[in-house]
Amino acid sequence: MSSTLVTGIGELVTNDPTVGDGSPLGLLTDAALVVADDEVAWIGAVADAPDADRRQDLGGRSVVPGFVDSHAHLVFAGDRSAEFAARMAGQSYTGGGIATTVAATRAATDAELLARLRTLVAEMRAQGTTTVEVKSGYGLDVENEVRSLRIAAQVTSETTFLGAHVVPREFAERRDEYVALVTGAMLAACAPHARWADVFCEPASAHSFDGDEARAVLTAAAAAGLELRVHGNQLSAGPGVQLAVELGAASVDHCTYLSDPDVDALAAAGKNLELNPAEGTVATLLPGVEFSTRSPYPDARRLLSAGAVLALATDCNPGTCFSSSMPLMIALAVREMRMTPAEALWAATAGGALALRRPDIGRLVVGARADLAVVDAPSYLHLAYRPGVPLVRALELSPN
Repeated sequence: MSSTLVTGIGELVTNDPTVGDGSPLGLLTDAALVVADDEVAWIGAVADAPDADRRQDLGGRSVVPGFVDSHAHLVFAGDRSAEFAARMAGQSYTGGGIATTVAATRAATDAELLARLRTLVAEMRAQGTTTVEVKSGYGLDVENEVRSLRIAAQVTSETTFLGAHVVPREFAERRDEYVALVTGAMLAACAPHARWADVFCEPASAHSFDGDEARAVLTAAAAAGLELRVHGNQLSAGPGVQLAVELGAASVDHCTYLSDPDVDALAAAGKNLELNPAEGTVATLLPGVEFSTRSPYPDARRLLSAGAVLALATDCNPGTCFSSSMPLMIALAVREMRMTPAEALWAATAGGALALRRPDIGRLVVGARADLAVVDAPSYLHLAYRPGVPLVRALELSPN
């Protein structure tokens, strides 16, 4: 076993309220930790640090758990910057632009898709992200959905089958046939390459899936052994949140338009998560989408006050949020969604881990993965205090 003692940590965020200052972030000052075989083996005051094979001094910088980006669409080809410019000039978002990416993705080679994927993951890591979920959803036929998942699996174990992203153009007048394909041959081919299944659920949309269609996709996916996620309530109030909670999805993402019963359901799901982190539904908020589409931001304060558990993620994708920056999501959550800096950081780390049902990440405690992000500042507060400044990176432990 090889070990590294990391010292010179001015402020350490553990996300363990039983240590340090007793807050949800579990802050420790003048801290150190030992990493052994990619796990945290010891954590505490630097004065009490044990010996290790190597030492790495961070010079008083702060350390936070690596960001957990639990919602991203990274396997794609093509460019939709013109669509972004049109939205900024007043055109509304309907979901129809996804067809442009589908055409480009189908035409791309495996090497082209993998190269872009690796570039985006490297961007994320350079900004402190150490775990990322990657969805399919730009193939929308059996061959290209399987191909997307195989490529995604080269960078993450958190792969999500999103054949029910939109109804592709060739099935525009045959929606029932496409749902049958997604729940049949496509699911059978994709399930061995995915941990999760997801569906874009919105009412009365030509592009997304209504409540009955989404239920069919999710129940078939669960029967095939996949765990569930839902895109819900992004464009309007609808059945997505209620369906996600009813079926025990790990996360319902967007949550922009919520009724009182939706908030109540997410609050009840939050209580379930407190009792058992492997149950209950996290509300994952994606403020980069609202920033990039000039849409209303989700009411995070309403959800937190009710008792819902929140995660933050980028939704990095070519159409509605082409940002790989979790620090930007933290800044937007604080500025636009009235979250405190502490709440936003927790949601970007421990909240994302709950959204992926991963107890080994999102916290810095003994036995957890040693996914450390170093902030070139004395406190995590600078993540929101200095938006747009490249302060944070995933820590690469020195080999010597």
